[in-house]
Amino acid sequence: MWTWFGLAVLALIGELVTGTFYLLLVALGLAAAGASAWLAGSVEWQLVAFGVVALAGLLVLRKTGVLKKREVDAQRNADVNLDIGQQVEVTAWQADGTAQVWYRGATWQADLAEGEAPQAGIHVIVAVRGNRLVLTRKRG
Repeated sequence: MWTWFGLAVLALIGELVTGTFYLLLVALGLAAAGASAWLAGSVEWQLVAFGVVALAGLLVLRKTGVLKKREVDAQRNADVNLDIGQQVEVTAWQADGTAQVWYRGATWQADLAEGEAPQAGIHVIVAVRGNRLVLTRKRG
């Protein structure tokens, strides 16, 4: 009985370290197996309790969407792409809405963000598409 509870505690510690919900489900299953052992269940029933509780928890988490993969738009996310939010100076826009800007020691192609007016001056990088910067006019 104490073996199950000890393993459940170890699984909870592992859950705290990794931050996934899977080890939490394993810990709940191990605790259920420990409860089955405390109620004098045979080893088979302890294993059944472990499996049923762990799988039921997995199904509940999948139905509620907790385990759903969160999509990150790397083109626009400053946590993923450190260029987002940086400033560049545009000297002139071309007729097709593109410009050449000096950024990080190199010349980059830049596109004007949708809905923006092509004006020279300081712009902010709002996205990076491949090797092209998407810019908006700096406000304020």
